[in-house]
Amino acid sequence: MDITRRAPGPHDVQIEIAYCGICHSDLHQVRAEWAGTLWPCVPGHEIVGRVSAVGGHVKGFHEGDLVGIGCMVDSCRHCDDCEAGLENYCDNMVGTYNGPTDDPPGHTLGGYSQRIVVNERYVLRVKHPEEQLAAVAPLLCAGITTYSPLRHWQAGPGKKVGVVGIGGLGHMGIKLAHAMGAHVVAFTTSESKREDAKALGADEVVVSRNEAEMAAHVKSFDLILNTVAAPHDLDAFLVLLKRDGTMTLVGAPATPHPSPNVFNLITKRRSIAGSMIGGIPETQEMLDFCAEHGITADIELIRAGEINAAYERMLKGDVKYRFVIDNASLSG
Repeated sequence: MDITRRAPGPHDVQIEIAYCGICHSDLHQVRAEWAGTLWPCVPGHEIVGRVSAVGGHVKGFHEGDLVGIGCMVDSCRHCDDCEAGLENYCDNMVGTYNGPTDDPPGHTLGGYSQRIVVNERYVLRVKHPEEQLAAVAPLLCAGITTYSPLRHWQAGPGKKVGVVGIGGLGHMGIKLAHAMGAHVVAFTTSESKREDAKALGADEVVVSRNEAEMAAHVKSFDLILNTVAAPHDLDAFLVLLKRDGTMTLVGAPATPHPSPNVFNLITKRRSIAGSMIGGIPETQEMLDFCAEHGITADIELIRAGEINAAYERMLKGDVKYRFVIDNASLSG
């Protein structure tokens, strides 16, 4: 379908979209599994491309720059969260799609499209080589979703970090935690992913269905990053945390997890926490960190017409590890 983008205002940046990653959130939205889906729905919040026009007051970006757009395109800009550079926690954060806007049709339309116009505050600079651009796209959601909690809970040398789930989020969590210098243990339900996880940077791999392998890690983790987007038993991982350890949930299931046993929390002062993407400054920090360390997502590039088949494969976990749309295929 044809959609309308506003002409760039004084502080706007217009971007010709080259690639857009496919997030599991997109699937939840288009199938109305989360409340609030607005139609027509144009998903996509892992966007990379080139600047094609800038408003008269834009200072930081110029035509031809490689840039990215993540999960938000606006916020209130004056609350405590925004002033702290944590726009992702602003109560009035505007999502890249399905968020309120004065532009037609009254809600934002995302990156499964040819171009987008965004206020300069929410535009990010890409320093990776252009030939890596498609694999950079998932960093704008999967990358920052895992980077932010790893940074907040101080993953690094001397810390033991677990990553539960080896998918779109989990494979980025392994790469980032490894680059930060932590001892990384990957958890998977599939024996077939053991060598894959090691190749991504895991120091150890645990098959979570193997009771002996799980028992060997009881009370040993500083941080567990749980990326699984389906309800599951949290207690199995809580007992692996040492005293004052934290399990941070970044996967967003359509229905709740079973309630954990409170004694697994109080007996070791353990915490269950949550984290959602990151603010603009931290997202830029993540992109710069990834460029410095040569980190990109492992992707499968598809044409726009293959999106429905990609969704079905996502549901089966049949992707290593992120689908990315070649947006040039939208015009062909």
